[in-house]
Amino acid sequence: MSPEPWTLVGQFASVRYHVAADASPGLLPRLLQPFAKRDLTPDVFECRCLDGCMRVEIAMAAMPAEMVHLVAGNLAQVVGVRSLTHRQEVTGLVQRRAA
Repeated sequence: MSPEPWTLVGQFASVRYHVAADASPGLLPRLLQPFAKRDLTPDVFECRCLDGCMRVEIAMAAMPAEMVHLVAGNLAQVVGVRSLTHRQEVTGLVQRRAA
């Protein structure tokens, strides 16, 4: 018996992205762009610059769950990003869909 794929339609997730990137003047607006084009406003946006490396934390308490991986993919493609990690917690019910 193969497990059915999971879907998160209509659900929300609490998500926190951690980005390490090369320091550059245009980095911060480029990191906000994946949120802006989806009409999302982060609850937390913190940045620290240490030895030419920017450490950025972006968090949302209630992001549409189907967008979490889309935004992560866009953030990973931003010029200068060295690494990206994210942590999410789904709020609400998880539903199965037919294969």
